Amino acid sequence: MARLTKAQREWRPGMPKKRRSTKVMFASTVLLLEAFVVFFATLAVFGLRRAEISPALILTVGIGLSVVLILACAVLSKPWGVGLGWVLQLVLILTGFAEPMMFLVGALFALAWWYGIRAGIRIDRESSQREREQAEWDAAHAAAGNEAAGNEVAGTEGAGTEGTGTQGNGQTP
Repeated sequence: MARLTKAQREWRPGMPKKRRSTKVMFASTVLLLEAFVVFFATLAVFGLRRAEISPALILTVGIGLSVVLILACAVLSKPWGVGLGWVLQLVLILTGFAEPMMFLVGALFALAWWYGIRAGIRIDRESSQREREQAEWDAAHAAAGNEAAGNEVAGTEGAGTEGTGTQGNGQTP
């Protein structure tokens, strides 16, 4: 039997699902795309520069950086996770010393990282504001909603029962 996660162990019926951060989702997407690009760039540098740079060094650094980019996705929700992401953006730009085209690729990914973080924070802020406003509205209109729901249920008790002498509104003819 599979081990349950903490969220699965703590779940109870009727418990609202915790909303995922859009910032973390955007940042994870950028890091995963970078991991693929670094892996393929490693293969390109291995093919083009193995006479100049040790092949073991090329593969170790390239594959290691790809793994670190993937593992960084797991810590993005921590306070220092975004800072680690910025450090990895700098490392990606610095890979341009091994392959000059990576200066451009790294700068473009750093721009995508900045935009993903910025847009994710804005979307998360707007979503939490919308949730607060919805909760306030629900609290203010709960009594009216429960009263209206009670009247609706009482008015439809006999609906759909043919041959019982009742009409659709629950009253006898």
